[in-house]
Amino acid sequence: MAYINDFKDPILAQRLLIKTLKLENRPPNTQNTTTPKLENCPQTFNIMEVCGTHTMSIYKHGIDKLLPSYINLLSGPGCPVCVTDTAYIDMAAELALQDNVIIATFGDMLRVPGSTCSLSDMRAQGMHIQTVYSPLECIALAKDYPDHEIVFLAVGFETTTPVIALTLKSAIKESLHNLSMLFSLKTMPHAMENLILDKSVNINAFICPGHVAAIIGTRPFEVLSETYQVPMVIAGFERLDLISAIYTLIQMKHDKYYGCQNLYKRVVKPEGSLKALSLIAEAFEPASSSWRGIGTLPQTGLTLKPSLSHFNAALKFNLTLPHAKVHPDCMCGDVLRGLKKPIECLLYQKLCTPSHPIGACMVSSEGTCMNYYKYNS
Repeated sequence: MAYINDFKDPILAQRLLIKTLKLENRPPNTQNTTTPKLENCPQTFNIMEVCGTHTMSIYKHGIDKLLPSYINLLSGPGCPVCVTDTAYIDMAAELALQDNVIIATFGDMLRVPGSTCSLSDMRAQGMHIQTVYSPLECIALAKDYPDHEIVFLAVGFETTTPVIALTLKSAIKESLHNLSMLFSLKTMPHAMENLILDKSVNINAFICPGHVAAIIGTRPFEVLSETYQVPMVIAGFERLDLISAIYTLIQMKHDKYYGCQNLYKRVVKPEGSLKALSLIAEAFEPASSSWRGIGTLPQTGLTLKPSLSHFNAALKFNLTLPHAKVHPDCMCGDVLRGLKKPIECLLYQKLCTPSHPIGACMVSSEGTCMNYYKYNS
């Protein structure tokens, strides 16, 4: 219980953990007859979080070590850098080789392995690759380099998508013709549905991503929970947020009820962010998307509307999806689906380390392998 002392309110955290432990010996609640019941709850309870910030917080604060043994925390595909397909990095590398192209990207993307190299390797070789903190910085880049094509690597979930859409609107307003984007935008609800339907994973409950829920609202998660009878909570990112989320899920499991409870009401509204949703709807429409180590999943991505196709770098430069080469022993796909812990990968801590990542899960500050290495090694 040493980790408890690091909590903002260690007494409250300890009380919640004790309550969680006692739930296994408490008679189930039979008073609520309006909520449909869960059936066949296993003794081991698998809870998956699908947000990289949740993953980071769980490992950093040792939450996984404080829990009763019957609770098994699984880290899902919640890190946008980690789920970016190898072939996407290969296409970005192909663009970087062109003389008149400047690649603009978030910093975490630089070290994601492609088939033969990373963008960081290419920058070291003199390719023009610029780190940005916001897609909006590409507007200034396009103005500063009118004779170059600025290609932004548009990677992320629903959280990042609105500002990407806003950047496109700004480019139209500024009449910029030398800005395009290479898209790998992903959406969470259908990805979670795919995980639920994957019986090899055996997920019993979800901690839903607070950042994504702040954009899309609670309803998509409520629909998933009601359809598949999987308990869910929407949680924030502080330590007590996560302890409370786990306690609530165990309580729901024990009482044999399902639903989606919003424990992050200080940020997440039922309708989400209407302004952000409007921006997304103006620029994008649903599409399939390729996830590193998992494959192509229908309805888990976004593509530009036809009227904005001139911003699509893949079309502008006539790029085709290459056949990617991945290390045969890399288990990123299994880690991202919650099938394996990082320590089960043959490469972990041997060939694959933060200073020499073989898989994307060891690159990002939100990656499962990176956090396991940092806080469990």
